[in-house]
Amino acid sequence: MAKKVNRPKGEKNKSDKLDVEDTPKSNKKKVFSGINSDKIRIGFGLTLILISLIFLIAFTSFLITGNYDQNILQTNLDELGSGEVRNWLGKFGAVLSQKFMGDWFGISAFIFVPILFRLGIKSLFKLTLVPTKVVFKYSIFILLWLPAFMAFFFTSSDTLMLSGGIGWAIINTLNLALGSIGSLLILLFVLAAFILINFNISLENLFPKTDVLMDKKTDNHEAEVGEETSPELDFKLEKRTEKVVEEESIIATPLPVSEPVAPIAPVDELPLDVVVPPESIPVSSTPLEDAELPIENISLDTTVIDTKPTIVDEDIEIEAVVGEGEETLKDSEIRDLAKEFGEYDPELDLSKYQKPSLDLLKDFGETGIQIDRTELEENKNRIIVTLKNYKIEISSISAVIGPTVTLYEIVPAAGVRISKIKNLEDDIALSLSALGIRIIAPIPGRGTIGIEVPNKNSEIVSMKTMLASDKFQNSKMILPVALGKTISNESYIADLAKMPHLLMAGATGQGKSVGLNAILVSLLYKLHPSQLKFVLVDPKKVELTLYNKIERHYLAKLPDTDEAIITDTQKVVATLNSLCIEMDQRYDLLKEAMARTIVEYNEKFVARKLNPENGHRYLPYIVLVIDEFADLIMTAGKEVETPIARLAQLARAIGIHLIVATQRPSVNVITGMIKANFPARLAFRVTSKIDSRTILDAGGADQLIGRGDLLFSPGNEIVRLQCPFVDTPEVERICNFIGEQQGYADAFLLPEFVGESSTSQGSMADEDRDVLFNDAASIVVQHQQGSASLLQRRLKLGYNRAGRIIDQLEAAGIIGPFSGSKARDVLIPDEMSLAQKLNGDS
Repeated sequence: MAKKVNRPKGEKNKSDKLDVEDTPKSNKKKVFSGINSDKIRIGFGLTLILISLIFLIAFTSFLITGNYDQNILQTNLDELGSGEVRNWLGKFGAVLSQKFMGDWFGISAFIFVPILFRLGIKSLFKLTLVPTKVVFKYSIFILLWLPAFMAFFFTSSDTLMLSGGIGWAIINTLNLALGSIGSLLILLFVLAAFILINFNISLENLFPKTDVLMDKKTDNHEAEVGEETSPELDFKLEKRTEKVVEEESIIATPLPVSEPVAPIAPVDELPLDVVVPPESIPVSSTPLEDAELPIENISLDTTVIDTKPTIVDEDIEIEAVVGEGEETLKDSEIRDLAKEFGEYDPELDLSKYQKPSLDLLKDFGETGIQIDRTELEENKNRIIVTLKNYKIEISSISAVIGPTVTLYEIVPAAGVRISKIKNLEDDIALSLSALGIRIIAPIPGRGTIGIEVPNKNSEIVSMKTMLASDKFQNSKMILPVALGKTISNESYIADLAKMPHLLMAGATGQGKSVGLNAILVSLLYKLHPSQLKFVLVDPKKVELTLYNKIERHYLAKLPDTDEAIITDTQKVVATLNSLCIEMDQRYDLLKEAMARTIVEYNEKFVARKLNPENGHRYLPYIVLVIDEFADLIMTAGKEVETPIARLAQLARAIGIHLIVATQRPSVNVITGMIKANFPARLAFRVTSKIDSRTILDAGGADQLIGRGDLLFSPGNEIVRLQCPFVDTPEVERICNFIGEQQGYADAFLLPEFVGESSTSQGSMADEDRDVLFNDAASIVVQHQQGSASLLQRRLKLGYNRAGRIIDQLEAAGIIGPFSGSKARDVLIPDEMSLAQKLNGDS
C-alpha cells in the first residue's frame, strides 16, 4: 500500500505536471516542430543552392549570347518561343539574366551567386563561412560601385551587360554634375574610403617616419621654447628650398602661369621670343648630404644562453648517400680557361678591320641655323591677325627655329578653347602661304599650343654632322640609328634593338630610300662585321645594289646562291623561312645556355662559359631590310606575311630585327597583323590623311613638306624630324672602303630551307645520295665524330642539308644511330676501311 505524503497547500506534484504535458495535443506539436527545424531547413538550403546554380548558368550564358538575346527579347514575350533564344536556360534564363544584368546590376549581378550559395550552405549544414554582416556590406558596395565603374570605361551600347542600367544611371548623373574627370575622382575616392574604413588602414602606417627625422626631432628637443617651427618642418623646407634653387638654375625664363593675365597687346607691340636651342643643355645638381646617424646609443645584446648538450645514442649509425649531379665547370676552371686563352674576342677574325672614317661623307658646309628676322615677324603678325579675325586672343608667342621647320609656341588668353585654334589649321596655312602647317594642341609637357611652319630656306642635315655628334659617338645603345634632327636642332638617335622592328612608309620621292641608307650607314659606322649581318631584300633591283661590295663583311645569304642581295620573290620566301629556322636554332642555343636574351648568351660565350664543341657560337645581330614590301605582298601574299609576322613576334630576344619599307601604305599591304608587331613607325610625306592614319594611327604625315621631313613614332609619342641626307656617291665610297679590306671567305650563311616542292630525304640508294656524301664521309672518319655541326663548318652547308647527309651516312653504316646531345659514333676506323666500304657498296 502506497504511503500518502502530506504536502503544503498549493504545492503540486511534479509527476502530475508531467502527466498533464504528455497529452495527444503535445505530441502533435512535436511532430510539427520536427518538420520546421530539419526538413524545412534542408529543403530551404537546397532551394537556395539550386537558385545560385541557376543564376550562375544564366549569367554566364548571358555574357556569350546576351547581344543576340537582347534583340529577341524586344519582341512580345508571349509570342516568343523557347527555341528562339540562345541562353543555356532558355526563355527563363534569358529574361532572368536580362533583368539582373542588362537592366539592373550588370556584371556585378554575379555577386548573388556566392550570397545565395552561402545562405544555402548555412541553412543546410549550419555552417557560417563568412559573417552575414560582412557579406551584405561588401555585396552592397559591389552592386553599386562596380556598375558605375564599368559604365565609366565601357561606353558602348554593346557592353551594357557589364554596367547595367544602375551603372549607366549613376555615371550619367555624375557626368552631368561633375564631368568625366570629376566622376572618375568620385569613384576613386569612394573606393579609397571604403578600403581605408573596412580594412583599418592607418595613414601613419602608409607614411612612416624615417630614422633621420626621428633623430633630428630628438636633437632639437632641447631647443628654446620660443621656436615655433618643428625640426621636421625645417628639414622639409630646407630640402624644398634647395630643389627650388636647382630648378631656377635650370629654367631660364619660366612661363608666367600664376601671374594675372595682362591685357592683349597690339600686333606690333607683342614681343616674339626667338629660341635657338643648342645641341644639349648641361644640367647639374648638387646632391643632398647624407644625414649621419649617431652610434653612441646603439647597444649590443651580449646575453649568453647556456644550453646543455643533448645525450645521443652513439650506437645508431646513419648511412649517407650523395646523388651524382651533372658535370659542370667550376668557377676556378672557368677562370683558368680565361687566363690561359683570354676572353673570346669575335673581332679577332678580322683584327685589322678599320671602320670607315667621317672623311668619306660629304661636308655641306653647315654654318648653323640662320635667323631671318623679317620672316619671323611676318609669320608672327599673320598668325595673330588670323586668330583675331576669329576672336581668339593670345597672351604671348615665341619661336623655336629648326633646320626646315619653325615651331611657333603661343599661349592663348584665358577662356580660349583649344579646339577653336585646332580647327583653323587650313586658314592659318592660307594666310602664311605655306606648303602645309601642323598644329600641336597642346604641346605635351609645355602648356602651350604649337604651330609648325616650314621655313622658306631650309637647311640640309648632313650625315657627317649626325655621326660626329656626341650622342652617336658615345652612345651606349646596341644598334644606334641616326634618324635626323628635331625642331629644336638636336640629334635624334634611336636604338633599333629597343624598337625592336621598324615600319617605314611614304610616297614616292619623299626620302624613303635616303632614310634606309641613313639607317644602314649608321650601323656600318658603329658595329664590327662580326657583330652585325644584313639580309637585304630589294625587289626594285637598283636601290641596294651598292651594298654588294660588302658581301664578305656584313651580308648574309642562303647557301648555294650567287648574290647576297635578294631580288627574286621565291628566294625571298626561302630567305624568310630560313631566318625562321635560324631563329629556332638560336632559341635552342639560348635554352641550353640558360640565357634569356642574345646579350646574356654572348656574354657567357665571351667569358668562355659555353663550349663550342656542343654547337655554341657567337651570335651576331641580323637586320632584315625590305625596300618595297607592297610588291612582295602582291606577288607572294601569305607566303611572305606569315614568316614576317612570326619573326616580328619572336625574333627580338635572339637579335633578329626587321626594317620594312613601302611606298603604298594601304590596309591590304600594312595589315593588322603587321601593324600589331611593328610598334615603331616612321612616316614620310603621304598623299592623304587615310594613309597617315594607316601608318601612324594619327594624322599629320599628309602635312609634311617632303625632302626628308618625317614623323617618327617609337610607340608612345610622335616626333618630327629632318632626315639626314646621304648621297649615292657617299654610300659608294663607304662600301668601297669596307670592301677593299680583308673579309671573311664568304658571306654569313643562313640555314638551308627546303620547300614543299623540293624532294625530301627519300631512299638511301646510291643515286639519291648527296653529291658531297663522299667528302662528308671522309671528314667524319678523319675526325672520328659524326655531327651535323662538323659538316656545316667544314663543307659550309645549311643545317637541313647537313642533317640529310648525316642520315645517309647512318643508312650506309658509317656512323651509329642518334644518341641524344652527344656526337654519333663512327663505325669506320680509318680512311682505308672507308674506301673499301664505299667501293664495296658501289
